[in-house]
Amino acid sequence: MGNWTIPSALILLCLLSLLSDQGRKLQANAKEGAVDPPKVEDNIGAVPHGLQTDSDVVKRESDSISSRSLRNNAEKFEFQAEVSRLMDIIINSLYSNKDIFLRELISNASDALDKIRFLSLTDKEVLGEGDTSKLEIQIKLDKEKKMLSLRDRGIGMTKEDLIKNLGTIAKSGTSAFVERMQSTGDLNLIGQFGVGFYSVYLVADYVEVISKHNDDKQYVWESKADGAFAISEDTWNEPLGRGTEIRLHLRDEAQEYLEESKLKELVKKYSEFINFPIYIWASKEVDVEVPADEDESSDEESSDSTSSEEGEDEAEKSEDEDTEKKPKKKTVKETTYEWERLNDVKAIWLRSPKDVTNEEYVKFYHSLTKDFSDEKPMAWSHFTAEGDVEFKAVLFVPPKAPHNLYQSYYNSNKSNLKLYVRRVFISDEFDELLPKFLSFLMGLVDSDTLPLNVSREMLQAHSSLKTIKKKLVRKALDMIRRIADEDPDEFSGKDEKDVEKSGDEDEKKGQYTKFWNEYGKSIKLGIIEDATNRNRLAKLLRFESTKSDGKLTSLDQYISQMKSGQKDIFYITGISKEQLEKSPFLERLKKKNYEVIFFTDPVDEYLMQYLMDYEGKQFQNVSKDGLKIGKDSKSKELKDSFKELTKWWKGTLKTEDVDEVKISNRLDNTPCVVVTSKFGWSANMERLMQAQTLTDASKQAYMRGRRILEINPRHPIIKELRERVVKDPEDEGVKQTAQLIYQTALMESGFILTDPKDFASRIYSSVKSSLNIGPDATIEEEDDVEETETEPETKAGKDGADAESSDLKDEL
Repeated sequence: MGNWTIPSALILLCLLSLLSDQGRKLQANAKEGAVDPPKVEDNIGAVPHGLQTDSDVVKRESDSISSRSLRNNAEKFEFQAEVSRLMDIIINSLYSNKDIFLRELISNASDALDKIRFLSLTDKEVLGEGDTSKLEIQIKLDKEKKMLSLRDRGIGMTKEDLIKNLGTIAKSGTSAFVERMQSTGDLNLIGQFGVGFYSVYLVADYVEVISKHNDDKQYVWESKADGAFAISEDTWNEPLGRGTEIRLHLRDEAQEYLEESKLKELVKKYSEFINFPIYIWASKEVDVEVPADEDESSDEESSDSTSSEEGEDEAEKSEDEDTEKKPKKKTVKETTYEWERLNDVKAIWLRSPKDVTNEEYVKFYHSLTKDFSDEKPMAWSHFTAEGDVEFKAVLFVPPKAPHNLYQSYYNSNKSNLKLYVRRVFISDEFDELLPKFLSFLMGLVDSDTLPLNVSREMLQAHSSLKTIKKKLVRKALDMIRRIADEDPDEFSGKDEKDVEKSGDEDEKKGQYTKFWNEYGKSIKLGIIEDATNRNRLAKLLRFESTKSDGKLTSLDQYISQMKSGQKDIFYITGISKEQLEKSPFLERLKKKNYEVIFFTDPVDEYLMQYLMDYEGKQFQNVSKDGLKIGKDSKSKELKDSFKELTKWWKGTLKTEDVDEVKISNRLDNTPCVVVTSKFGWSANMERLMQAQTLTDASKQAYMRGRRILEINPRHPIIKELRERVVKDPEDEGVKQTAQLIYQTALMESGFILTDPKDFASRIYSSVKSSLNIGPDATIEEEDDVEETETEPETKAGKDGADAESSDLKDEL
C-alpha cells in the first residue's frame, strides 16, 4: 500500500498544476473581454449570423424571442383602428407575392437616408463620425434564430415618431389602401399609400424596430400584430449611433427569405435603382493554403522522384530539390463573410439615353413610383437641358391615373416629381416643377444650377425653377404627342404595309386612346389654365363626332374633313353622346353632311369658353344663336309671311322671358327649338350650374343666355298655328297650344322647366281633348268611410280575453 502512495501523490500534484494554469488563462481572457468588449463592426467578420452581444443580453433576448411576448417593462399601446384593420387584412391575405416586404423596407430606409442627407446640407454634424456617417443599407441573416434584419443609418425615429408612424395614427392613405385592397385583393401598390411597413407581417409573426434619432435616446418598438405594440428604452442592444434596424422573426413558411440567393434576387428585381448602397452580409468560399498532411507529402515526393526518372533535365531537378526543401502545403475551400454590395448600377438619369434599354427604364419606373404591377409606363422622356440652367430629367406617363387625381384638384400641392440637386435628393413636394394639369406625370429632375445649401422656401423662389418648369412642360407635351404619333389608330390614311413593318405595332396600337381615357381631363384643364401652350394642348384633344363611328378623332382630322366653304368648327355639349345624336339642333347639319363634335364631359363647357378658335377656324355651338349653314336660304317673303305669328307668339310668351321668336335655319323634322344667345350659358351649362352645391341663384340670372324660340316654317304644326292666329289671335285654345309647344321645345332643347306642374296640366288638357272629354268633366267623388278609433284595452278586458284564450286551448 505504501508503494502506491508516492506515485499517487505525484499524479495528484500534476493535475492540480494543470488546472491552475488553465484557470489563469481563463481569467486573462475574461479581463481582456471586460476591458474592451467587442463591437459589432470590430468583430463582425468572425460571426457569420446575427449581431454580437454579451452572454446576459443573449439570454434575455432568447427568452423574449422564444416566448414571442412583449417585454414586461415596455410601455404598451393599442394600434389605431384603421391600422389594426389593415394588419388583419395583410396577415390573413392569401396574396402569393410576399416578396414585396423587402422592397418596402428598403424604400423606407432610402427615404430615411434622404432626409438625413438633406439635413446635412446645412448642418454636417448631424451625420456624426466614423461608420455612423456612412449612408448605406445593410441586410443580415440569422438562420439559427430565423431572423432577418435590415439596418439603415438614416434620420432615425424618436419615441414619439415610433408611436405616430408605426401604430396609433393612421395616415390618410390607410383607408384608401384598405378599400383598394378589399376591392382588388392586390397588395402590390401598398407603397403608394404610405403604409408599406405593415407588409412585414406577410412573412413575420414578431417584429422589432430599433431606432436612434439624434434628438432622442435609442428605443425598441415591438409587436406581434395582435392589436398592440410596446415601446421601451433600449439598454441591451448595440448602440446604433443613428438610424433604424428592423428585425423580422420569420414565420415557418417564410424560411426561404433566410437564403442569400433569394434576397439578392429580390434586391436586383425591386431595388436596383435605390440611390444608396445596399449591402448584404454574404458568405464566400475562398482558396486557402494550409500545411499538407505527412501522408500527402510522401505521395508528392514519390511522384516527384518518378518524374525525375522519366528524363527531366538538370534545371528541373534542381527546382524540384528546392521545392522539396520548402514545407509542403495544400489548397482548401474556406467560408468567409463580408459585406457585398447589391446595387452598383449607375443612376439612369446620369447615363446617356442611348445606353439605357427599355427594360431598364421600366424597372426604374417601378422602383421610382413603387408601382410593381405588370403594366409598363405608356411613355417616357429622358433628356438633358443645357444653357443658362442645366439639368437632367426622366419623365414617365403612368399606365393608369391615380385614384385621387382630380379630388381637391386646386387645393392639393401634391407633385410626383422628385427634385435632386447635384445628385442629392431635396424633396418630392415641389409643386413648382410642373403645372397642376401635368401632375399625373412621374419622374425626377437633377439640377446642377440650383443652390444646394439653402432652405426649401428659398429654393422655391429661385429664378431657375421657372426655366426648368418651362422646359419640362415642353418636353412633357412632346412626349404625349409622341404617343399619338406612334399609335397606328391615329393615322386613318396610313398604308397597311407601313403598319406591318412596325415591329411594336401591336403594343402601341390604341395607346393614345388609353391615354385619353385616363388623362383626357388633364389636357382639357391645361387648355383652361395654360394660355401659352393652349394651341399645343389643343392638338392633343380627342372627341367623338357625328362622323367618327364611335372612335376618337382630333381637331386636325376634323379640319381636314371640313366641307368646302365651311368656316366654323361645329360642336354641341350635353350629357351623353346617345342623347346628343337625337338632338333637334343637328337635323339640318346632318342632312347637309356637316360634321359636329360631341362634348359630353362637364369640363367641356368651361373648356370652350377658353378655346375660341383653332388654326384660324372659329368654334360654333350649334345650340346657340348665330349658326350659319352655307348660304342663307331664308327669303324676305318667308320672314314676312310668318311675321304676324312670330310677333304674336313673343307676346304670348312674355312671362317666359323669351327674347325673340324667329325663323330657324337648323331644323328639319322638329317644329321648334329654344336656343341661347351666343355669349351666354347654354342649356347644358345652366343645368351644370344649378347642380352646384354652393351656387348663388341670384347671380345666375346675369350669366344665363337670352332665350330665342326658333320655329320651322315648313312644319305642319307651325303652318296650322299661323292659320289659327291669323283667324283669331285671341283664341285661348291657340294660346294654350302655343304655350305647350314652347314648353315642349324648352325641354327637348335641354332646359329645365321652372314649373313642371303647369306643363303637366297642359299635357293632361291636351289628352282630354284628344279623348273627347269635356273640359268641365269632374273627377268622381270618393265615398267617405268613417274611421272608427280603437280604444286601448282595459286591464279587465285583457284579462277576459286571456281567460277566453285559455278556455279555447283547454277545449282543443
